Amino acid sequence: MQATTTSMLHFYEISPLQNFLWQVRKEGKKIGFVPTMGALHEGHLSLIRRCKQENDVVVCSVFVNPTQFNNPEDLAKYPRTLEKDAQMLEKAGCDILFAPNENVMYPQKTTLNFYFGHLENVMEGKFRKGHFNGVALVVSKLFHIVQPHRAYFGQKDLQQFAIIRTLVQDLMFPVELVRCPIVREANGLAMSSRNQRLNAEQQATASHLYKALKKAETMLAENSVKQIQKSVKEYLLNVRGIELEYFEIADANTLQIVEDLTSFQGDLALCIAAYVAGVRLIDNIVIENFSRK
Repeated sequence: MQATTTSMLHFYEISPLQNFLWQVRKEGKKIGFVPTMGALHEGHLSLIRRCKQENDVVVCSVFVNPTQFNNPEDLAKYPRTLEKDAQMLEKAGCDILFAPNENVMYPQKTTLNFYFGHLENVMEGKFRKGHFNGVALVVSKLFHIVQPHRAYFGQKDLQQFAIIRTLVQDLMFPVELVRCPIVREANGLAMSSRNQRLNAEQQATASHLYKALKKAETMLAENSVKQIQKSVKEYLLNVRGIELEYFEIADANTLQIVEDLTSFQGDLALCIAAYVAGVRLIDNIVIENFSRK
């Protein structure tokens, strides 16, 4: 059903949303789409505002997708704040909120499986088996439902963006993907819905992930990959409360691991994942047009 209590339209079922968007496309209007799992923060809202600038109609989905969680406890603890999210979206200029439940998105158990080659075996793929299959499933469904002209994603989930870009290319989705910069707290911590599970002291601890990335960035010109990795590990070992999962240097576009900086030319990504108080956090820095020459 479609709610009429606010200027932002709310949809919970697929058919009413598709019928409405069919009329939007018939009028020649451009549709921008921001898929989220809710628990919104300024990072999400920056995507909404960018989307608003570049499209006639802004659609945001809020759906905590169960198939992309390889840890049931993580799924259970993921914050769900739909009422607050809706208020934030409307203030940011969102036109349509699509908030389906699990039965709407998965009316029957799916057996479809995606495989993304080397992306399955590095960083997030290595440590979160099955995660990207779940991402690809839900994004495919959402793209079919919304049929946007453009879709907006945050750089914080850099590997996820690479997965979705592959999905769009291989399945020929007629959608333009837009990667938007990371939005950070004053202390450098990348904004994330998971930050809501950390108290102020733990968030201060988590900010050292960004400090470690910045330290690594200063070392790129003259140090080897192994030297930089060693320095990052030593730095974080001295920060109480952080459990490093990985730190990698990779091609920012292909996510292929870079082992030799002397021969690399292109966009370079410094990627990190760690646990703080049992909460898994990721972050990255992208250096465009990196070259030692």
